[in-house]
Amino acid sequence: MTTTEHAPETLLIGLVSISDRASTGVYEDKGIPALQEWFGTALTSPWRMETRLIPDDQATIERTLIELVDTVGCHLVLTTGGTGPAPRDVTPEATLAVANRLMPGFGEQMRQISLNFVPTAILSRQVGVIRKQALILNLPGQPKSIRETLEGVRAEDGRPAVPGIFAAVPYCIDLIGGPYVEADETVVKVFRPKSAIRPK
Repeated sequence: MTTTEHAPETLLIGLVSISDRASTGVYEDKGIPALQEWFGTALTSPWRMETRLIPDDQATIERTLIELVDTVGCHLVLTTGGTGPAPRDVTPEATLAVANRLMPGFGEQMRQISLNFVPTAILSRQVGVIRKQALILNLPGQPKSIRETLEGVRAEDGRPAVPGIFAAVPYCIDLIGGPYVEADETVVKVFRPKSAIRPK
């Protein structure tokens, strides 16, 4: 490596599973393992993760998100669970409470993707926000839905019919000062303007 070259910076991802029952051991959490597996397959640039399993409690969710961004220094924080209309579903409220800026396109796209599979997708209240140097996104709780949301909807020939949200995540992280993130195009094709693409 020459003095003008730099080792790629490691993407630090916070994964937060929000569930009363999983956090107390009533059943096994499936959200974090699904995300770990997906990122292990999808990312081709360096990354590591911090995981948290917490109950559906707004104050706890807010503290956890603040810790992962402000103290741990995560560039990307993904939550699973707690985004429906039930009284205990308070993940969006907690996420909005810690936000510096809203990124409404992420929630819109997540619902658009899910509507290809279930009509109840309109009940989801998922949001995307920026806090300091981090992008925070609320994902579904089920592994299949997590993968669909990140990758999008594919046509019969395998090509993307509805883009998944992760296609836009790396460029968003670029814009807020995070590391340059690359992915395996067979899993998800990252989009950047030509001027923002670094040579291999």
